[in-house]
Amino acid sequence: MRENIHPPYGPVVFRDRAANHAFLTRSTMTSAKTIEWEDGNTYPVVDVEISNVSHPFYTGTARVLDTAGRVERFERRYGKQD
Repeated sequence: MRENIHPPYGPVVFRDRAANHAFLTRSTMTSAKTIEWEDGNTYPVVDVEISNVSHPFYTGTARVLDTAGRVERFERRYGKQD
């Protein structure tokens, strides 16, 4: 790899404000805000709006769209083009 072209890669805490959940991982993202983690070390913290804890797909609250009904409604409205 070429030297000095990649951003620094290190530990970062991502905090989901909606679900009050945080996790420590490695990333190239940085932040001026810091947080003291469970292990006693201080890490940069990045606030996110959604994570696996609050995302509807992972929580099981996702809505299933009736795509077949939408197609039939479109065909009724605009007529089937043969």
